[in-house]
Amino acid sequence: MKIALGSDHASFELKEYIKVELGKMGYAVNDLGADSEKSVDYPDYAIKVAKEVRAKKSDYGILFCGSGLGMSIAANKVKGIRAALCNDLYLADMARRHNNANILVMGGRVVGKGLALEILKKFLNTTFEGGRHQDRLDKITKIEENQI
Repeated sequence: MKIALGSDHASFELKEYIKVELGKMGYAVNDLGADSEKSVDYPDYAIKVAKEVRAKKSDYGILFCGSGLGMSIAANKVKGIRAALCNDLYLADMARRHNNANILVMGGRVVGKGLALEILKKFLNTTFEGGRHQDRLDKITKIEENQI
């Protein structure tokens, strides 16, 4: 399984930590930046990861910024992306089981390394339930398709 990563400067350190941990777990990682703690614009990295996931070049994406809010807003502008801001285990579970989220977003100024790793594991190890939840996702897809 391949995971695309992206961060801004505020969460560069957390991204680097998660990148190492993903490697230890046997995942292939595509790090799309940022490459340092030098100030960058988070939408640039959100879009890179979202396009990577939409094109199925990566199975999932993980985005990090200070709060997680900016990355989730930007990534969700890409058709077919369901980026979920998950700063606890319950949200990571629901993001996958009910929303079939394909991008996990975390706030580096909100969660520490240990919790971030547990959130990541929960996200990657939880499966989508389908059924009534798929019906709801189909409605979201129709909203995306009808936007001007």
